[in-house]
Amino acid sequence: MQFKDYYQTLGVSRDVSEEDLKKAYRRLARKYHPDVSKEADAETHFKEINEAYEVLKDPEKRAVYDRLGSQYRAGDAFRAPPGWDGGSQFDVEGMGGGFSDFFETLFRGQGRRGGFGGARRGNDQMASVVLPLEEAYRGGQRRISLSGPGGTRTLNVQIPAGVMSGQRIRLAGQGEAGTGVGAGDLYLDLEIAPHPLFRLEGRDIYLELPVTPWEAVLGATITVPTLGGPVQVQVPPGSQSGRRLRLKARGFPGSPPGNQYLSLQIQIPPIGSDREKALYEELSRISTGSVRSHWPV
Repeated sequence: MQFKDYYQTLGVSRDVSEEDLKKAYRRLARKYHPDVSKEADAETHFKEINEAYEVLKDPEKRAVYDRLGSQYRAGDAFRAPPGWDGGSQFDVEGMGGGFSDFFETLFRGQGRRGGFGGARRGNDQMASVVLPLEEAYRGGQRRISLSGPGGTRTLNVQIPAGVMSGQRIRLAGQGEAGTGVGAGDLYLDLEIAPHPLFRLEGRDIYLELPVTPWEAVLGATITVPTLGGPVQVQVPPGSQSGRRLRLKARGFPGSPPGNQYLSLQIQIPPIGSDREKALYEELSRISTGSVRSHWPV
């Protein structure tokens, strides 16, 4: 079998930090996810990426892998050293299935892949679930349908409140059926769909708040939407376009919860009558203020 360079697979250096490793994995997982990717051999790449991340995200597995890493390059012929016991410290069944022979040799122990008497744990499976922003915010039970070789099956899945894109839910025993032993697990990769009003960054919510010129000049109390329900907001007098207001703890649930930020956007509504137009004309004559006084011309 060939040696696999997991660092190369994820496009990271051997001294990569945990945070940078996670970012690299998420970027590649989105690129090659079989449900959305148009890349050639996306499914194969996706499996390789997940196998590499399974090893490198775990400090103990990474340490075991690094014991061999300096001796091989990607594609080199590989055979575990005599007496290799790198896999003996790990829970064989707890690691799931669907990995390469190289992975099995390192972490499951030689000759154990088939189990006893030909028994084999089922492979783990993965699926992608796209959630509306409101559903990700509040959580709750979701009914999902999965298609496979045995047909379509339906599962009820509990979505925790405040889940984020990139999070994964594990459903034990819901993967591929095993032979003589338990089934694999099913992993759901969660993504949050774009929203027409709100923008999610981390756990903070951003919303552009249109205000009329007179609301900006005089101040106003405006009812604004939040994911937790409408709230009243006081726009201070003399507000400029781009001013940001904060609604504390009105973002996504968490410890601590996020905030909601309102970006004021001054907009001029259509002129609906001659009277309105006349008032604008009068204002232009009597106003002593200037928005261009800082210009040199």
